[in-house]
Amino acid sequence: MKGGVRRFGAADRRLLPEGRLAGPMPWVIAIMMFLTVLAAAAGLGLGSAAGNLTESMGTRMTVQVMEANPDRREAEAARVLAALERQPGVARVHRLTQAEMQKLLEPWLGGGALEADLPIPAMIDVDVAEGSADRMDGLRAAVTAASPSARIDSNASWLAPLGRLIGALRWLAGALVLLMIGATAATVVLAARAALDTHRSTIEVLHLMGATDLQVARLFQRRIALDALFGGVVGLAAATLVLLLLGSRAAALGSDLLGSVGLPPLAWAFLIALPILGVGLAMLVARSTILRALGRML
Repeated sequence: MKGGVRRFGAADRRLLPEGRLAGPMPWVIAIMMFLTVLAAAAGLGLGSAAGNLTESMGTRMTVQVMEANPDRREAEAARVLAALERQPGVARVHRLTQAEMQKLLEPWLGGGALEADLPIPAMIDVDVAEGSADRMDGLRAAVTAASPSARIDSNASWLAPLGRLIGALRWLAGALVLLMIGATAATVVLAARAALDTHRSTIEVLHLMGATDLQVARLFQRRIALDALFGGVVGLAAATLVLLLLGSRAAALGSDLLGSVGLPPLAWAFLIALPILGVGLAMLVARSTILRALGRML
């Protein structure tokens, strides 16, 4: 009897009515894996961007000397630079040059922005050393004492709403991954039940030959695992192409914010492991579904 079961196991592909490339299940799993990889990549990329924002929030500020009189503006800018350089915890102080100011203003005021008789403020970038974010109040006081017309803009004031938005999008991406996992499990359940209904008479013969529920379940489980592996690899390949294309387009824009939404090597390793995790999930769900159904058939 066991030999009969083994011979049947060698022909287990005939248990499922359709081939791996023709049946609907592998292609549905491929679509699910495609969407899962994209959602997971979005969550991981946003996590990387959130980490970069967290590092920069509270550690950088911009000082604008708003004095309208050019001579006074230059004198106040020089006093601000000197005051900031004396402050502890300041890693770098940089006043924007004429060329840098021209580059910033050109999209709005055109190429001759600095040549026009406009009161362009002097701008100073300040980087605070890591672990010195609590010194911001002291830096503000020093700048205000050196230049009453100075305005201080901290990255934290305008990056905080962006950080909250990125956090909400990360939660959304995680929810989408969970939904795709649930949908994939439901697909496997439907495929396993359909296969059992189609081969009910064959399963009854196997039981009469002495096959156990576990042996029969293994036949279906192995076949479904192959379908899940094929669909997972196809979905991963398609999603990888899309991610690489989007990454090249984002890099071409030259945006620091978009450039920070990148995937570290560990994130790529996780994405590559998703088809393997999908196969494991399909095997567990198929095994549980088939054993429960076989238990009700007896």
